[in-house]
Parts: sequence; C-alpha cells; structure tokens
Amino acid sequence: MSIWIDPPMWPAHDRLWSHVISDTSLEELHEFARTVGLPARSFEGDHYDVPQERYADLVAAGATRTGATDLARRLRASGLRFRKRKGERPLARVVDGLSAVHGAHVLDVVASPHEPPADAGAAVVLVRAGDGSLLLVRSVGRSGWAPPGGKAETGESVRETAVREVHEETGLSLDPAVLRPVGYERITIRAGEETGPWRAGDNHIGVFGTHLEDRPPVAPVEDDVDAAEWATVAQARRRCGDQPWWLLVEGWLDHGFPR
Repeated sequence: MSIWIDPPMWPAHDRLWSHVISDTSLEELHEFARTVGLPARSFEGDHYDVPQERYADLVAAGATRTGATDLARRLRASGLRFRKRKGERPLARVVDGLSAVHGAHVLDVVASPHEPPADAGAAVVLVRAGDGSLLLVRSVGRSGWAPPGGKAETGESVRETAVREVHEETGLSLDPAVLRPVGYERITIRAGEETGPWRAGDNHIGVFGTHLEDRPPVAPVEDDVDAAEWATVAQARRRCGDQPWWLLVEGWLDHGFPR
C-alpha cells in the first residue's frame, strides 16, 4: 500500500483537514477510502479530504504520515494530479469512462463556473423546463438517453456548437447568451491510442445549462437521434444515473453548477 496523509492543517467549515493520497493508483486510494469509511463526497479528484478527528484512525489503518510539501511532491510525481482551474471542483475520474470513446482513455468530470476550455470539440446542454422536467435525446449511434449535444463543426465556438446541436436534436432554438457554464468532461488519450475523432492528449466536452419558463414541444430535426422528450428528474435519473457525467447534472439541479 502507498497511502499518504498530511497533518490536519487546512482550515474549512470550522475545523482542520488532512489530505489522503495514493502515489500508485486511484483504485488503491478508493479501496482504502472504502475500508476506513470515507464518504465518496470527500473525494476531490486526486485526494480525499479528511477531518482532523479521523487523522489518527487513518494512520492506524495504514496511511503513512508525511508533510504537506512532500505529499504534494509525491502526488505530482505519481501522474495522478487532477488538473483544474481556480473555482473548479473535480467530480469524478474514471478509466475508460465514456462509452463513445472506443479506446483506452481517462475521463475527468469537472464542475466549473468558467467557460469551457477554448479547444472544446463538443458541447452538451442541460435544459430544464418550467415544470422541472429535463430534456433528453436518444442517439441512433449510441445506446441509452442523454442530454442533447454533439461534436463541433469547423470554425464553430463551443456555444455555437451547443445551440446548433440542441436545434438539430430537439427542434428548440436557444440564444447562446442564455447558456450558463456547468462544467466539462476531459477525455485524455495517450499518444498512439487515438481512435476515431478523438485525438491524443486532452479532448474537452463543454457542458452548459439553461432553464425555460415553459415546456415547448420537442422533436428531432436531423436523423442522428431518433427520439427527444421531456423526462421527470426521477425518470432521467433511472435512465442516466449510472453514467459518470450524471454527477454534473445532479449538482446543476441543486446549485446551478456543482460547488
């Protein structure tokens, strides 16, 4: 086991916190967290936050004590550091987590109040109607349901991609200005393992959200989806809740974008 913990020295929520990492694999880190009963919500992409009262328990369970500087150095050297901008929150990191990518990759799901990365090659839009229902589409090329979205065309901005895809898949015409950033998915592919339209390195899918006052009728305009419909949150959760990106939807429903 290569689990490390720094001293409880990070203030938040009226207490001090430690960080717990693995310098070997996230799988090892998650297994340790399950063993000692750390809640999933305390995972921050590359470490778990641990309140000061649990510090001694985790050391007794096998975590090796080290200083904050050494812990950060070990995390960087491991290659497991979760890259994010100020104000962003990691929600998930999943190996081979996106079924649309037919090859080895790592999927990071990031909640963000910022515009998606400028090189985003695709966009997704979370649309909620006035009655609380969510807009879902069923793709011809992929099984299951998801919010409308797709790949950018040459010369498009990520917002232009978002409104075009929503129109093609549902018939709705949205003003790009009403879209609010929710976060993004980052798909990282090693050189030599590129597949289809996915390039080596980082590939980003920008995620936006918007709320409508009413619930307009929807229907596909193009033939890349065969159904578009409004679903209750419970229905959407049953259809999509096992997907890694669903955490982004849940946070947006609760907070506008996950905090």
